[in-house]
Amino acid sequence: MIRILLVDDHAVVREGYRRLLERRADLRVEAEAGSAEEALQILRAGQPDLTILDLSLPGMGGIELTRRILQRQPEACILAFSMHRDPLFAAQAVRAGALGYVTKSSSPDVLIQAVYKVARREKVLSPDIAPEMALTLLEGSSNPADELNPREFEILRLLLDGLGAEEIGKLLNLSPKTVQNAHYQIKAKLGVRSDMELARLAMKLKLIG
Repeated sequence: MIRILLVDDHAVVREGYRRLLERRADLRVEAEAGSAEEALQILRAGQPDLTILDLSLPGMGGIELTRRILQRQPEACILAFSMHRDPLFAAQAVRAGALGYVTKSSSPDVLIQAVYKVARREKVLSPDIAPEMALTLLEGSSNPADELNPREFEILRLLLDGLGAEEIGKLLNLSPKTVQNAHYQIKAKLGVRSDMELARLAMKLKLIG
């Protein structure tokens, strides 16, 4: 039996995936969480065999949640499940420690097979993103955001959501000064000088709508 923690901020979505997963006799959604903070509380009480998490969680996102889980439980098996088909998001999830990345546009069978593979500690990417990831590895990435590490990527996401240094610091357990320094480093790595340029580049790179 593979015991699963399902993390998504939409209850209807969680219910749908619970039903899908539990069609298999050897898969059981043991717990659900609607936020990263709720997931961490659940994980303090016990460790599932596998955590499936959405990257686009409110507040602390899935990439930072992945980091937090692995800090506490280095052997944790994590499958990122996201609407984003850009290889950038998959690369950041894998860098943070996720063993798999499946897009929400994938067929149900792709998700099911990914669950089994990640539970065996195998790495997996959904077919709709794997070729682009392979091409990125072979030819290198032209996306400047690939220069960011997972922590910087998470801070960028929160900055783009309109959060200030103090709010981000509270979410990520960082001092406002550390967040401000990271903000500076992010702009330097992306080659922009102002927050306006940063927002424009983020829109161009489809980091925001």
